[in-house]
Amino acid sequence: MDWLVLSEAEWMAVRLSLRVSLVAMLASLPFAIAIAMFLARGKFRGKAILNGVVHLPLVLPPVVTGFLLLILFGRRGPIGAFLAEYTGITFSFRWTGAALACAIMAFPLMVRSIRLSVEAVDRRLEQAAATLGAGPAWVFLTVTLPLALPGIIAGMILAFAKAMGEFGATITFVSNIPGETQTLSSAIYIFTQVPGGEAGALRLTLISVAVSMAALMVSEVLANLAARKAETQ
Repeated sequence: MDWLVLSEAEWMAVRLSLRVSLVAMLASLPFAIAIAMFLARGKFRGKAILNGVVHLPLVLPPVVTGFLLLILFGRRGPIGAFLAEYTGITFSFRWTGAALACAIMAFPLMVRSIRLSVEAVDRRLEQAAATLGAGPAWVFLTVTLPLALPGIIAGMILAFAKAMGEFGATITFVSNIPGETQTLSSAIYIFTQVPGGEAGALRLTLISVAVSMAALMVSEVLANLAARKAETQ
């Protein structure tokens, strides 16, 4: 069973993947809720364009997305150069860039899940709260958000699982630097390219499958608990 024991480099890839996926999920959550609300409730020109832009990472090749991120957020890119000069934040060839790439790739899944949940909320409940004197922000926090919570949780877990498996955009944008940007997927790829690396690739593959399955199971349990709580309110 020695072949099941992970090396320090493999553990590093696992820890980095978990870190990148968690940061990507949490950082994109507020934006996903806002965009989902706009798409679900908003009536404005350009709504179809916004919807298309949000879902573009789903249809573009991941390598294209990574290349666009490199152009925009690279050290010489318009956004990357500005952030590096005025805030000291750099994305290219850093784990933060891997988190950004994962967040972009997972963002459409999160938005879609939250949007469907928001659209399923009974507007009469919101109207009832408004007639009782609650302002729009309070109605959102006390009525809309709790009722949409199952979709939000599902979107978060889907985004986390997607980030765990992201490869094309990440390796294009931040390369494959051990200890800095080498996530599970890129480590598995490297193992498949070297003689005798099959055991390492298999170990990391099993971990990736286990983490993804656990995330989906937790998502199902939390979504069911949130739905039951919303029904009793």
